Amino acid sequence: MDLIVSLVVAAVLLLAGLLFGRAAEKRHYADLKRREAELRNLLIFNERRLPADVVCSRAVLVVGSAVIAEDYFKHAAASMKSLFGGRITAYESLLDRGRREAILRMKERARTLGATMIFNVRFETASLSEDRSGSRPMFSAEFIAYGTALVP
Repeated sequence: MDLIVSLVVAAVLLLAGLLFGRAAEKRHYADLKRREAELRNLLIFNERRLPADVVCSRAVLVVGSAVIAEDYFKHAAASMKSLFGGRITAYESLLDRGRREAILRMKERARTLGATMIFNVRFETASLSEDRSGSRPMFSAEFIAYGTALVP
């Protein structure tokens, strides 16, 4: 009887993770697309040096940070996939969303300062997961985008 209850609970959690996780991911992608369209005129470059013709009155460090965590369904799907090896596509969308969100937050900060472009853009990713229980932890990562905003 306990086994059946455990299986039902696991199945319900998987289904809830699938449904709610997909809905949240879909909403987040729509929001990313909308915000990227609004900020497409604010250019970012990874070049260290400014071109000679760029004139700015001040340069300000801008940072965008985002933490993205997996849902229960992605956790279960990734665990199953890791048994056989290969690409874990459940995490690829998670990483894509995290990178895009960090860049957008950096651009939004630069826009509030009146910047027209961001130079020397760098990107960092850090895993925030820890294994304290002996089992595989839920995955979460912090994404940080930073650069020098140029205010004309």
